[in-house]
Amino acid sequence: MMRTFLSGTAAAALMASTAMAEEVRVYNWSDYIDEDLLAKFEEETGIDLIYDVFDSNEVLETKMLAGGSGYDVVVPSGTFLQRQIIAGAFQKLDMSKLPNIENMWDVVSSRTEQYDPENAYSINYMWGTTGIGTNVGKVQEVLGEDAPIDSLELVLNPDNMSKLADCGVYFLDAPAEMIPMALNYIGEDPDSHDPEVIAKAEEVLLKIRPYIQKFNSSEYINALANGDICVAVGWSGDILQARDRAAEAENGVEVAYHAAKEGAQMWFDQMAIPVDAPNPDAAHKFLNFIMDAENMAAASNYVYYANGNEASQEFLIEDVSGDPAIYPDAATLENLFTTTPYPPKVQRVVTRSWTKIKSGT
Repeated sequence: MMRTFLSGTAAAALMASTAMAEEVRVYNWSDYIDEDLLAKFEEETGIDLIYDVFDSNEVLETKMLAGGSGYDVVVPSGTFLQRQIIAGAFQKLDMSKLPNIENMWDVVSSRTEQYDPENAYSINYMWGTTGIGTNVGKVQEVLGEDAPIDSLELVLNPDNMSKLADCGVYFLDAPAEMIPMALNYIGEDPDSHDPEVIAKAEEVLLKIRPYIQKFNSSEYINALANGDICVAVGWSGDILQARDRAAEAENGVEVAYHAAKEGAQMWFDQMAIPVDAPNPDAAHKFLNFIMDAENMAAASNYVYYANGNEASQEFLIEDVSGDPAIYPDAATLENLFTTTPYPPKVQRVVTRSWTKIKSGT
């Protein structure tokens, strides 16, 4: 093996140049960007991009609230972002360094203000809904051609669920998603923080509990795509992934996604800069790069999620912009709701309730 030795002077020069190389560290969800964009950012800016991934808000929140994460840009979901802003984990954005902020979509920005007043700390990256994924053939086989696959009746009516149990139903293991859904079904405020109202959601979910095969927030993608289950209550992007995997496999499984016609929860993934970011200037450059219309469109075209950038819409492929499961029509969009984090005392009530629901006791 050939070894190369550097003189002391050469080694010092190399170390100096390495130290001078500017870098930005980004922490995002797994499989959530077109990697060509990462190379493009480095080419355009000369900044080295270190890109790491996580798979749950809880993992990110632990790093953020402990401090010293070492990251310049992170991507929490809206309700987690709000808690982290209150905890002082983020710094306000310098809008003078973000000229592409004008590309953002007021329809989304007006809703993210609920988590980040005046959108002072974050920009929207992607957004979607929580809804119902179905293996259309299996569900119609069980419930008939007029099965209510676009309605909460499918998954919250015990009569329907008792019949679907044999072909398999998964629910998200996410009380902040499932309890608001149950409250919306019975006409209560899905964002209620009243323990007595939350107890009503518990009643709804306990009635169908015997028919839920599993609570899980990721396994339903493959289970639905493979035809192992017939219904999943999950996140829009995940169910659309299942749809695409089934289509690619040509296994005869037709997967459909619907945001329930009674109203569905809207979620947002936001890019923000930690208060102790090592390189906030490079972080702003990364955010501005992402907000470029063509760059943001490239990200959506790759991951098949909607984004909060209005200017990007002319560059979206038809498979994305023309799919109402990704970009809902105006009537569906109007019918979507958002929720706020539970205060600590209410969170304890929710946690106890969810434990009871999952155990079925």
